[in-house]
Amino acid sequence: MNINHEKYTIQENKLPSTGKHIIGQYDDESIIVYQAYNSKIANYAVAHQTFGGSFSFNRMTWIKPNFLWMMYRAGWASKENQERILAIRIKKEGFIEILEEAVHSTFKPNIYSTHEAWKEAMNHSNVRLQWDPAHDPYGEKKDRKAIQLGLKGSTLEKFCQEWILEISDITDFVKAEKLKLDTNGIEELTVPVERTFEVQSLPLNKKLEMSGLETE
Repeated sequence: MNINHEKYTIQENKLPSTGKHIIGQYDDESIIVYQAYNSKIANYAVAHQTFGGSFSFNRMTWIKPNFLWMMYRAGWASKENQERILAIRIKKEGFIEILEEAVHSTFKPNIYSTHEAWKEAMNHSNVRLQWDPAHDPYGEKKDRKAIQLGLKGSTLEKFCQEWILEISDITDFVKAEKLKLDTNGIEELTVPVERTFEVQSLPLNKKLEMSGLETE
């Protein structure tokens, strides 16, 4: 997989410091999301370019377009069952479909009229949406929020069978950059190039509670 990289300090100056933004590497046709797994699941995924084997389709699986959020969650590939980091390039149209189906994992009174309406929406959706604090390379919280999306059921099946274009194991890159961070500091850290992903639909922006575009 061709992943473009740049210095973290250069990238961070180009990104918004606050607000809820989808930050990732994308082009006109695709976007890269990240997941962390144990070696058994990762080996199968890389060999078959999809998920199967010991991967469970009966559980919700979470995808993250922001590289550093994945590093925070997986401890730079050091946490149990998260020792392998996968970069997964998926169809942009599939990612938009995921966003359209997404329901917030907590009740949002400005989005759902009642708790009952929110629960009903969750019952009819295979996608969960969470906004969590973004983190710097050392794991410290930032004011900006990062998105993660949980997939299950038929949407997870479509993710695996229709939307995945390529899966790459980037664990060696992750470990090399973590060593560089620990040895030389943040000025030497290289990360995947990421920019703000714009959702053009104003109603979808409003539902996702994204910052940037006017949603009134």
